[in-house]
Amino acid sequence: MWDMAKRIARTVSLFLAGGYLYGLVEILYRGRTHPSMFLLGGVCLVCIGGVRRAWPGAPLAKKMLVSGALITAAELLCGIVVNVILDMGVWNYSDVPFNLLGQICLPFSAAWCLVALPAMWVDKLVCAAHGAH
Repeated sequence: MWDMAKRIARTVSLFLAGGYLYGLVEILYRGRTHPSMFLLGGVCLVCIGGVRRAWPGAPLAKKMLVSGALITAAELLCGIVVNVILDMGVWNYSDVPFNLLGQICLPFSAAWCLVALPAMWVDKLVCAAHGAH
């Protein structure tokens, strides 16, 4: 029972850290953010942490690529809901080369692979704070 409580606390901490950090990066990069980005950032950090912990012996580059692909997939799903279906106009990559529906694009997918590295470091710190690896 205690182990489950620790996992829940770790997951909530990762979600909150991911949400706050994603929002901060957005504010620094483009001067604004949106509440949906908090949710997306939280989900992404939880997923990246899962990748890091699921493959402890895997090459770092592989974990970064998989994490970047997960972030891109989450961004596509969120974009379809928030920007296409709900027409909220949170972001639009239509002017960026190699975009799909204006919701994801190759340059940002590559950037997400790089962002995965510090995200894994955050996951490691949060896990250590919760007595996990």
